[in-house]
Amino acid sequence: MLTAEDYKNGQVLLIDKPLEWTSFQVVNKLRWHIRKRFDIKKIKVGHAGTLDPLATGLLIICTGKQTKNINEYQGQAKEYTGTITLGGTTPSYDLETEINETFPTDHITEELIHKTTEQFTGIIQQKPPIFSAIKKEGKRLYELARKGETTEIKSREVTISEFEITNIDANNVNFRVVCSKGTYIRSLAYDFGVALNSGAHLSALRRTKIGDYSVNDGLSVANFINSLEVE
Repeated sequence: MLTAEDYKNGQVLLIDKPLEWTSFQVVNKLRWHIRKRFDIKKIKVGHAGTLDPLATGLLIICTGKQTKNINEYQGQAKEYTGTITLGGTTPSYDLETEINETFPTDHITEELIHKTTEQFTGIIQQKPPIFSAIKKEGKRLYELARKGETTEIKSREVTISEFEITNIDANNVNFRVVCSKGTYIRSLAYDFGVALNSGAHLSALRRTKIGDYSVNDGLSVANFINSLEVE
């Protein structure tokens, strides 16, 4: 059984983030329950890599002294599975915003889809979405985007070591991607649509691995809270 001192000295918790929760909501929920369970006034809790509210999957949560290692965990390769929907774009590149433009898809074959993944394998240049947590002049880009403000975003270099198409169902393209820190799968979906001479957005996303850590070994938020009560 873990003790208050164990959490203060540092734990690495694998959590399966639920849909529509922010990463910060998960951190705050776990911190509150750890403090309540052990009657701790203050304890550091942080996550190693944000997941968008519409994404599910692996969050590495660090407590106590382990929070010093967050950057190390953030820097590891990540694996995602998800769905790219062809034929329409959204301002956020996912389903946070509604489709604002539609495109033809009749020319897109399964062969073309598989062939196009080659353009996005290796070291590539990628522009983060305007709806992102990147800061510019002290403000997060999504705050500007939600106010309707536009701003210039510079491209950045990222590495995609694997890009596998796992299933194609009409305009829904299921995939698995292994990529470096800083890769935006929403931007990958948008750019993939452009490369197909069409448009696309990310309609589902799940983070399955960070380094050697797998979501299969993770707990739901509810199950973690229950495990605290058992302790």
